[in-house]
Amino acid sequence: MNLREHIRDIPNYPKEGIVFFDITPLLSSPKAFRFAVDQLAEKFGSRGATKIAAAEARGFIFAAPLA
Repeated sequence: MNLREHIRDIPNYPKEGIVFFDITPLLSSPKAFRFAVDQLAEKFGSRGATKIAAAEARGFIFAAPLA
């Protein structure tokens, strides 16, 4: 699955010259969201982490299923 197809570009937001990557379409697709979480778990699952930090406003959405 190409997750980039589930991420919308919003040019010039919040200011000129910046492209904001909106993950709302990703979050609204259960298959894409599950795939994203599975990809994160596959990449980082074997690193021995005992804690997961959600460092941004939407980070908790991914941190909870990863934990």
